[in-house]
Amino acid sequence: MSSRGGRQSTSELRYRRLLEHNQRLREDLARPRVRVSEASASLIRHCKTTKDHLVPSVWGPVQKAEDPYAPQGSRGSCCSIQ
Repeated sequence: MSSRGGRQSTSELRYRRLLEHNQRLREDLARPRVRVSEASASLIRHCKTTKDHLVPSVWGPVQKAEDPYAPQGSRGSCCSIQ
């Protein structure tokens, strides 16, 4: 009798796992998709319109006032020891 109960609980566990897996697959299927061509066009548009200060060969030299990576402050150092 106990072996039959063990088989039943094992089969119930497998059934539950299959139901959970099926639910995850349904959620995956319902997720909105973007075509690769649209995503790549969006990425290219972003790269062309967003100025990147780390690529001066494309955007030209960056003025110190516009450069977010330039050291801030008039003392010439970015660290202070207290």
